[in-house]
Amino acid sequence: MSELPPDLPRLRTLETWLQLTLDRIRQAITVAEQREAQQQRAVPPPPPDWVVQLSIGADAHPVTVHVGGCGTAGQRARPISREQAIRALTDGLEPCGLCRPDTELGIL
Repeated sequence: MSELPPDLPRLRTLETWLQLTLDRIRQAITVAEQREAQQQRAVPPPPPDWVVQLSIGADAHPVTVHVGGCGTAGQRARPISREQAIRALTDGLEPCGLCRPDTELGIL
C-alpha cells in the first residue's frame, strides 16, 4: 500500500471512504448469501427409485412400473418402494419397455 497522507482531514476522508466501501461490500455479501440460500432451496429433490404409472380417470389404478426418472411415466406417476415395485411386477403389472424396471430389479 502507498504512503498515507500525514494530515488529519485527508486521513478522515480516507476512513470515511473505506467505511462506505466496506458497507457496500457487506451488503453485496448479504445479497449473494440470500441468493445462494434461495438457489439451494430451489433444487428439486432427486427422483424416487421406482414409480408406478396410474391410469386415467377418477378410479385410477396402476398400469405400468417405471424406474424413477423415466420420462415416459408422465404426470400420473407415484413413487413406490423397491418391495412394492417387485410385488407389482410379480403380480403381473407391466414393466416399462423403455426403462426396463424388471431388468433393474432382477426379475426376468
